[in-house]
Amino acid sequence: MQTGIHPDYHTINVVMTDGSTFQTRSTWGKEGDSITLDIDPASHPAWTGKGGHLVDTAGQVAKFNRRFQGFTGAKKK
Repeated sequence: MQTGIHPDYHTINVVMTDGSTFQTRSTWGKEGDSITLDIDPASHPAWTGKGGHLVDTAGQVAKFNRRFQGFTGAKKK
């Protein structure tokens, strides 16, 4: 391997939605940093089998609804 071109690979803490934590190695952040997950296998419908749980962290759904609130889909004559 060439020296000086690879990112630092270190241990970080991952905090799941239920509060449990584990350590893994990553290039994200710095040694010992913690990343908090919004969606993980404990909360995602693909793993839980529960119906449409929507997480809108950036307000994108609200923005879409405001933008198309008057749209009915009918063609104008």
